[in-house]
Amino acid sequence: MSLNLERLNWMPSPPLVPEDSAIDVQHLGRMTLGEAALEAEVLALFSAQSGELVTRLKAIPPDAAALAHTLKGSARAIGAFRVAEAALDVEAAMKNNGDIAAAITLLQQTVEEAQATIGRMLNRS
Repeated sequence: MSLNLERLNWMPSPPLVPEDSAIDVQHLGRMTLGEAALEAEVLALFSAQSGELVTRLKAIPPDAAALAHTLKGSARAIGAFRVAEAALDVEAAMKNNGDIAAAITLLQQTVEEAQATIGRMLNRS
């Protein structure tokens, strides 16, 4: 059986992570079933929690890898994929004796970017 690919109407796939936003709003919408109140609630919780976790991580406590893992999961749940990737980098730095301070600095920057985006999103609603 031979496929004639020229007859297929190809549709480009959307990017997994939109490059222009710190929050993937489509992912967030799927995770919250499109409920605006729930979206606002989880965004506010993430914004507060992520700031607290970064503050704790700066001291590089013994449980830093676990804190980064927690932040990674929360970030993925709301579509903050850059934060999740940076948290994964902190976990890797902890496990591989990498540059933990640099990884935490990058994580802080991505969290601040996500918090700013969340602030704008919450002010619109």
